Amino acid sequence: MKKSGAAIVIEALCRNGADTVFGYPGGAVLPIYDELYQNTHRINHVLCAHEQNAAHAADGYARVTGKPGVVIATSGPGATNLVTGIANAYLDSVPLVAITGNVAVPLLGRDSFQEVDITGITQEIVKHNFAVSDVKDLNGILDAAFKIASSGRPGPVLVDIPKSIQTDVCEESQYTLQELFFNDLPELDLTETLSLISSAERPLIYSGGGVVSAGASYELLTLAKRISAPVTFSMMGLTALPADEPLNLGMCGMHGTGSSANVFSKCDLVIALGVRFSDRATGNTAKYKEGKKIIHVDIDCAEINKNTSADVELCGNVKTVLQQLLQKLPRTAHPEWEKECAEAKKLDDLPMSDKLVPVTLLRKVASHCSADTVVATDVGQHQMWTMQYFPFRTPRTLLTSGGLGTMGFGLGAAIGGCIANDRKPTVLFTGDGSFGMSLHELATAVSQKLPLVIVIFNNGVLGMVRQWQTMFYQKHYSHTTLNRKTDFVALAKAFGADGRKITCLSELENALQKLPVDTPLVLDCQLDMDEFVLPMIPPGGSVKDLITQRN
Repeated sequence: MKKSGAAIVIEALCRNGADTVFGYPGGAVLPIYDELYQNTHRINHVLCAHEQNAAHAADGYARVTGKPGVVIATSGPGATNLVTGIANAYLDSVPLVAITGNVAVPLLGRDSFQEVDITGITQEIVKHNFAVSDVKDLNGILDAAFKIASSGRPGPVLVDIPKSIQTDVCEESQYTLQELFFNDLPELDLTETLSLISSAERPLIYSGGGVVSAGASYELLTLAKRISAPVTFSMMGLTALPADEPLNLGMCGMHGTGSSANVFSKCDLVIALGVRFSDRATGNTAKYKEGKKIIHVDIDCAEINKNTSADVELCGNVKTVLQQLLQKLPRTAHPEWEKECAEAKKLDDLPMSDKLVPVTLLRKVASHCSADTVVATDVGQHQMWTMQYFPFRTPRTLLTSGGLGTMGFGLGAAIGGCIANDRKPTVLFTGDGSFGMSLHELATAVSQKLPLVIVIFNNGVLGMVRQWQTMFYQKHYSHTTLNRKTDFVALAKAFGADGRKITCLSELENALQKLPVDTPLVLDCQLDMDEFVLPMIPPGGSVKDLITQRN
């Protein structure tokens, strides 16, 4: 049976479990969109307001479901608008398949209308990309794209399909397969690992996004309890254990909890699981390892010894490695260490206030959320406050931009995450600066009838940059005071959403009494521009340089 390239795309999407895709149509993908029109019973297409946010929506969808998100864009500006979203997925190891159209094969390389070399542009921010030149290759390439995106360390794959390939036809018997080669991971020798753990007196587990990606929360908790080790997290790994687990010390690093910094400064062994030791987590790398041994487990062998040298290297899937380790690891007790860590955790206790400040705002919103509520953030102070104070209870409920730090990520991600989570109420914590970069996506949330609670930390400034200007640039507030007259409540209503201005906790409580069912709710929360994210390790510093109070 003959099929067009566009029909092959639809069949490949369905075969690979893609029942929802995000995108924006254009001339170079019209054949694909015509097939989508004829297959609405099989694939739900979500029309976004901008291609970058469509990529973020696919990213959010992938983080919640664990399977590759799919985004479709036309050639030229449609394709280039995906770049930030693809880079975001790449740095956070999110499985994503981006499908772009391009000009017909005979027009390639001729500076044709809306032609760009998108595979060349994205080469450094994808696991792999494909430029399809023969319709017979398309079926195998699409299967390969999904396999590559989700195998090993997940990440984005781009498939560029010229318009002529979409209209070309071929027999199914003519399809060619794409051969894939994956390097076998080395055999694990756990002898030295077991020796280091048994000799440690103050072990600490540093858990990252690899634990969430691998579904290894049970193994993580089992290991922690078996060796009496507290657990600190990278931002990407924060949902691996419930916030109320006694061994959970919260996020570590530049804006981590006081308890995580305190315990890290005293530990003698770090068991690092699915983390990459980014600069925001380690600070001064020379001082980071002083007095400590490091066991590093990661599925990407290239990450081991890249930023911090490891004493033991274990390259493999975190879940599999932990399962093997737990089979051989005896129970060890460190009662004094446990007591010390419990005391350190009291450092994170903050007295409740009756004022509208970040901690009370977050706790009030959290009190109206269920354990499986998906929470998205943008980037800035509100993001760090969310990591510090929101009590996450379930894996895959946090959507945030970790590696790239993308302002404007949140609303698109919240849309994708809400759809992935059966359209249940979903929370977005954002800032007035970040929200300004993607607020047009309210149109999508309204048209999709999504119950999003959009909480704007409105302090009138680019808060995190202003904080750095205060602390490190002699209060030279260069272009961080926004001086905008935007009325977010009126704006929400103009888009067809609901909106309320919040100036105190009682107003917030009243607004949260009845969460939306089928429309976004924008809460414009008025905050002081000089609220700081603390504690903080200054750039290039170590836990010994921890700043806990404003000067």
